[in-house]
Amino acid sequence: MDAISRLLKPRSVAVIGASADVNKTAGRPVAYLRKHGFTGDIYPINPRAESIDGLRCYPDVASLPAVPDVGIVLLGAERAHLAVRDLAARGSAAAIVLASGYTETGEEGALRQKQLIEAAGSMRILGPNTIGLVNLTDNIPLSASGALEMEHFPVGSIGVVSQSGGILGALLSRAAARGIGLSKLISTSNEVDLELADFIDHLADDDATSVIALYVETVRNPEKFRAAALKAARAGKPVVAFKIGRSEAGAQAAVSHTGALAGADRMYDALFKQVGVIRAQTFGDLLDIPAALSTGRVLRGNRVAILTSTGGAGTLVSDSLGVSGFDTPAPDEDTAARLRALQTGDHAALDRNPIDVTLAGLQPDLLRGAINTLLESESYDALAIIVGSSSLAMPELMVGAIKDCLPNSDKPVLAYVSPHAPELASLLNQHGVPAFTAPESCTVALDAMLQVNRWKGPPAEEALPPVVDTSDFSAGSLDEAQAKQLFARFGLPCARERVVTSPEEAERAAQELGGRVVLKILSGEITHKSDIGGVAVGLTPDQIGARLIRMAKDVEAAIGVVPERFLVQEMVSGGTELILGMHRDPLGTAVLLGMGGITAELFKDTTMRLLPPQGALSRDEALDLAQQLKTWPLLDGFRGRPKADVEALVSAIVAFSQMAVQMGDRLIEAEINPVFVLPEGQGVAAADGVVVLAA
Repeated sequence: MDAISRLLKPRSVAVIGASADVNKTAGRPVAYLRKHGFTGDIYPINPRAESIDGLRCYPDVASLPAVPDVGIVLLGAERAHLAVRDLAARGSAAAIVLASGYTETGEEGALRQKQLIEAAGSMRILGPNTIGLVNLTDNIPLSASGALEMEHFPVGSIGVVSQSGGILGALLSRAAARGIGLSKLISTSNEVDLELADFIDHLADDDATSVIALYVETVRNPEKFRAAALKAARAGKPVVAFKIGRSEAGAQAAVSHTGALAGADRMYDALFKQVGVIRAQTFGDLLDIPAALSTGRVLRGNRVAILTSTGGAGTLVSDSLGVSGFDTPAPDEDTAARLRALQTGDHAALDRNPIDVTLAGLQPDLLRGAINTLLESESYDALAIIVGSSSLAMPELMVGAIKDCLPNSDKPVLAYVSPHAPELASLLNQHGVPAFTAPESCTVALDAMLQVNRWKGPPAEEALPPVVDTSDFSAGSLDEAQAKQLFARFGLPCARERVVTSPEEAERAAQELGGRVVLKILSGEITHKSDIGGVAVGLTPDQIGARLIRMAKDVEAAIGVVPERFLVQEMVSGGTELILGMHRDPLGTAVLLGMGGITAELFKDTTMRLLPPQGALSRDEALDLAQQLKTWPLLDGFRGRPKADVEALVSAIVAFSQMAVQMGDRLIEAEINPVFVLPEGQGVAAADGVVVLAA
């Protein structure tokens, strides 16, 4: 048995610093172990007490009659390392350190945390600053959470890992009140040793767990997290994460737009998408989604039947589903005929959706017939049942009717409890029917089930092309011409252009390029050129010389610098302007695609994809990146507009990602804004570029 298995299912537990006063935090762990039925050995340790709760008390770890699998350390931060050292010396598997006062408090706390690590040696540590863990599967509460004051907890198949101790107690109590069964709850907190990924990896192998819910403050080891999440996905165990910190300011990029458009939270979106983790958008979703997924039912499409005995509530659910792209079609002819045959009279509306069986709450047989008919119908992929006020008088009849139908289909069945009836919702959850008290929760749950079924796993990694020599590019910010020379080496098409230093050279360049041209200042330090009057478009050869002189004066007046070099560029027209950039942060490297030009940060129509650990984006991923844009229809022939050269765009995205992978950490920033996507067959053209290289 490995250390994490012994931590979660110990045969013996030492409680170091135990108190006989159950009103104190130090008095709770022993009391909760006994209250909730732990059958192993409990060793309270307190040199000033002879016994606690009828158990013999020991003066120290060395005095214990046997090696404890786990030690719960209730001492303060200044002494906790001593207990950890003693447990490690005895050969314990793990220590749970509840004390705060470590890295979260600053430099002195960081030194204490280092001391703790050194004291543990090869022994594992949960915490510090943790509330512990609760193994509901095996009746093992290794925690001081006040939520354990409750008498009974439903046992189920949802494992919870939280980086907050208080949230562990909140989820435990909320799940119990709603009749949602959990398997394991673990608070990792400071993660001096054991972290989120360790427990995701373990729960992926846990027979008692079918869904893993995460409360995430940060991912400290992205590669380890990625591997664990993919392991859970391969095991058929969905991972649902609620990530706090969404309001944090994104990365502030002084050079490119991409950093501001990406931001730290967008990177988490990209990471979760890459490994199949479902992101909970609200704290309530962190229970709602796992409750639905834990049923193991498969949502194969987006067509939902709504069975109701109260019209208004049915409309609420129908509206919410429609807003999120679900379809609520009327029953097909055969299904409608079968429904009509169930009930006579004119008080039911059985040939439309929501399907309104007004008196179904009082007629369980009718309800069973309607549920079975809808589950058997080829018209629907899922069933949402509105549980109305008529069910309050006889809740068991309603719950029993729904429960009896579940074995007849593997389609999702969920309930929206319309009146305020927490006991009824709890009863439904306990019988395997996910029950929600908000119509929007039904939509969120079904959307998550659809995501699980549609996730295909990580794509095969693409082989990189032959290595491109970039050694002649110097460190620092490249000017636009140099940036586009770098892009061109990786196969990215760029607009034709000439570097000039005088009005005369500009006139000759404009004549060579033909037609109207664009004039820009050329500088590695000044990248947002249009902001200071450093860009002019639509110039003819006879206009460009005078415009260059005026531009030099405008820029000098704006920033006090006289530009010496300029770029004359062909004027690209007839295409769609996009932005293509890359962004690095501790989670990895992402490629960003969005609506481009000067409005890129205004509209923020962007999508991101995290690069795999090795290799670039595949063509399928690049195409998906483009299709996720709200403005994708502009590329796909919207309202008679010529279709854009999507194949060329896909090739450009792949080449850009190959550049990011091959250059690695040397490429600090890279962005093309805009890249013009021309009509089908005419390719793409990079019209501006930003590159920052490390030494």
